[in-house]
Amino acid sequence: MPDLSARPVRADARANEDKLLAAAAAAFARDGSAATLKQIAKDAGVGIGTLYRRFPTREQLVDATYRYETARLAAQAPTLLGELPADRALRTWMSNVLDYLATKHGMAETLGALLRDDARLGSSTREQLTAAVEEFRSAGVAQGVIREGVPAADILMSLAGVTLAAGTRPQREQAERLLDLLMDGLTRAESWRPPLTAT
Repeated sequence: MPDLSARPVRADARANEDKLLAAAAAAFARDGSAATLKQIAKDAGVGIGTLYRRFPTREQLVDATYRYETARLAAQAPTLLGELPADRALRTWMSNVLDYLATKHGMAETLGALLRDDARLGSSTREQLTAAVEEFRSAGVAQGVIREGVPAADILMSLAGVTLAAGTRPQREQAERLLDLLMDGLTRAESWRPPLTAT
């Protein structure tokens, strides 16, 4: 399947596309496979014709939404590192990964077929997310808050293990606790935990 995002797009069309993809991500996370294209267009504030002009099939919309959400997640690293110490930035990002997976689960049936048909799609996802983890890891090592010698790929694999064990919405609290355990193994102290606020 061609990468529709590679085609040049006018600024107004790009804005509509971004709104559609954000609305699609929210709808798939909320409604799963029951998400309708009509509702996605409504949530994005555009007509259904606008959606079909850009994404003629549901499969193309799922493909583009998955790519959009992956790129958005990977791009959070520099922003979080600009706002928080590296260990706390990484922990925050890990929670965001759980939100990302809610969208992915909502597209599971169609996305599974896409990933089977296009091996490059899965490898591109791994490359982007591994690169984001490496940003956190490198910054954390430099700050002295993350242990040296732990490859970014191992961190991502451990994170994937958490999501496989407790990746559904009802398991969210358990998943957060498992992420805390992962952070305890990665960090030199508990500095990654947000400070307690006075009551």
